[in-house]
Amino acid sequence: MKTEHEIKRLDGTRIGFILKGLLIGVIVGFVVSLFRLGIEELSHYLTQLYHFFRHEPQWLLLWIPISILLAVIVGLLVKSDPDIKGSGIPQVEGQLRGQIHMRWWSVLWKKFIGGIISVGSGLFLGREGPSIQLGAMVGLGYSQMRHTTKSEEKIFVSSGASAGLAAAFNAPIAGLLFVLEEVHHNFSPLVWLTSFAAAISANFVSLNFFGLKPVLAVGQVDPLPLKYYGFLVLLGIFLGILGWGYQKVLLALPKFYGKLTFLSPNFYGLVPFLLIIPIGLAFPDILGGGNQIVLELGKQAPTIWIVLGLFLLRFVFSMISYGANLPGGIFLPILTLGALIGTFFGLAMVQFFGMDPHYVKNFLIIAMAGYFTAIGKAPLTAMILVSEMVGSLSHLMSLGLVALISYVVVDFLGGKPIYETLLERLVASEVPSITGKKTIIEYPITAESSLDGQMVRDFAWPKDMLLTSIRRGESELLTHGDTVMHSGDVLLILTDEGISQKIKQEITQRTYSLEQQP
Repeated sequence: MKTEHEIKRLDGTRIGFILKGLLIGVIVGFVVSLFRLGIEELSHYLTQLYHFFRHEPQWLLLWIPISILLAVIVGLLVKSDPDIKGSGIPQVEGQLRGQIHMRWWSVLWKKFIGGIISVGSGLFLGREGPSIQLGAMVGLGYSQMRHTTKSEEKIFVSSGASAGLAAAFNAPIAGLLFVLEEVHHNFSPLVWLTSFAAAISANFVSLNFFGLKPVLAVGQVDPLPLKYYGFLVLLGIFLGILGWGYQKVLLALPKFYGKLTFLSPNFYGLVPFLLIIPIGLAFPDILGGGNQIVLELGKQAPTIWIVLGLFLLRFVFSMISYGANLPGGIFLPILTLGALIGTFFGLAMVQFFGMDPHYVKNFLIIAMAGYFTAIGKAPLTAMILVSEMVGSLSHLMSLGLVALISYVVVDFLGGKPIYETLLERLVASEVPSITGKKTIIEYPITAESSLDGQMVRDFAWPKDMLLTSIRRGESELLTHGDTVMHSGDVLLILTDEGISQKIKQEITQRTYSLEQQP
């Protein structure tokens, strides 16, 4: 007979959450795949239509009022539910923090329709942000229909968001890392297990729709020789500065659109919907998020001046598109801009320093991750996302170097994670208040925290909270005054949902103030 130590037991709680994550992932996979199909079909149709207009311009007289009608339809959707505007990622983060409360069904169907119209109409917007929000709403809907606790709701919303990114880009590991690095900033076991299960099942469904080929399959990529690594340092600095500039311009967009006093903010979309017409007539093959541009750059790079002109056009109009409060994201436009920057940089290295032209494609790939890191300040997500999207792991060292340098540069310049900044603007007018709804928040203790090695009773905890337990590895410890906290612990804190983020901020501020004491 086997002893107790010889018997392997499965954690029933974790298995249950994994199964629920798989179910949520399957649903999200179908929703996001249909969303992608709708965008691709509309985009393909409109590209052909713009080619037709170039030969039969008189038909534009009919297309202009149709474009205005599409903008009005999207504007009405945004007016009926403001939570669908933009990428949706700040709203998902706000939902998880208890600062925003979305109506899952309203957001789900309105974001679905509004996103297909906005992204599919050729505007320089991405599908990934809306896909993340669609996935999160599936998780929220599952939670509310099952009447789960607030803690479980956060797990299911997180898993849905992870599945949404996985299905949007066929990138399940990046979907998981995005939730952990960008949204939660910690590695809660139940969150990552459930999110990983959801991402895998959603990706499986998506692969059945779109095939096994990576989204940005640019072909064979040989490792970059070490003699060119000095160029990577320059590229990282360049990307950090440009990423900081992107943040500044994006955050200034409300001021520019605010000058259009004759338009309601809900109908700012009329501007990009009309401006896209001359762009579509001149360059019908560069419309949309930009994945087709990356694929073409991977086949053959154009001249350095064409790349520069294309970058300027896409930068300006992506800002016009996103600033109009339309349901669309910035993930793919950022990656496209990064690819253009990398191609420009690579061509410059060839022209002025004699670099082998064969390696221009490496700079295209590396710059996508570096530019995304500089803007989103999520280097691990950027590295894995780009690797999964291009289907190559031969450049991880160079990706890591550029991502690290661009992160340091933008941090030195004072740049903040773009989605957190956008969330702060969304909830800036809201004052934290007691709602009467209890929630459990997790607060990780990092290596540099003054809580490391400190007894529970020796820290000045904020009001309106209760430290219930500490998760340490696989164990959960009930706390008392003499309990010593350590780096790597996760504090489980009971508080009111309305002030949960305020409690986190107060603990962080008090921890920081203690660190400054001599």
